Amino acid sequence: MLAVLGALTVALALELTDGPAQPDTSAVSAQRTHRDADTPGALAGPRQRADLPRCPVAGRIPGPERLRGVVVECAADGSEVNVAGALADRTVVINLWAYWCGPCAEELPAMQEYQRRVGDTVDVVTVHQDENETAALLRMAELGVRLPVLQDGQRRVAAALGVPNVMPATVVLRRDGSVAAVLAQPFTSADEIADAVDSALR
Repeated sequence: MLAVLGALTVALALELTDGPAQPDTSAVSAQRTHRDADTPGALAGPRQRADLPRCPVAGRIPGPERLRGVVVECAADGSEVNVAGALADRTVVINLWAYWCGPCAEELPAMQEYQRRVGDTVDVVTVHQDENETAALLRMAELGVRLPVLQDGQRRVAAALGVPNVMPATVVLRRDGSVAAVLAQPFTSADEIADAVDSALR
């Protein structure tokens, strides 16, 4: 009897230690940027309505060290964006927002006007920080704002740059990739944005 119990105990121990490994879903979860419902087919119509410009493309320069390894999706076409490489060797204003954020809806048109004024000297890139990508595209279409949008439902960009969990928030990056300012405040005009960015870059 004792021998049988001993054998069963050993067999159970072996099963627990040598059993089949469970799939590790942590990596998949970490890469998730939008809802399962936001398939390419479901996003096609909203993407056409929003008519967003393509996101910056990574070149040979590695870009800001803090953003290396951060890969998100471009809302315009679903392509992957290596954020550090895409923002390398340029002065960038990163605007963090979400479709449900009222102050963000006021600020985005001001960001577009600021981009129009500064032309190629500064690049404005927006980061949507909610998994509902469809809603983000429809919000941009409703506002008539055509700026590059990085879809980042996991807030990976904000975490890498140390941005507090508030929206809207704006980060100013110098051409060398260093952070000139983290502005956790809403803006209501292009003039306000210009003053804040100019002050950060002095």
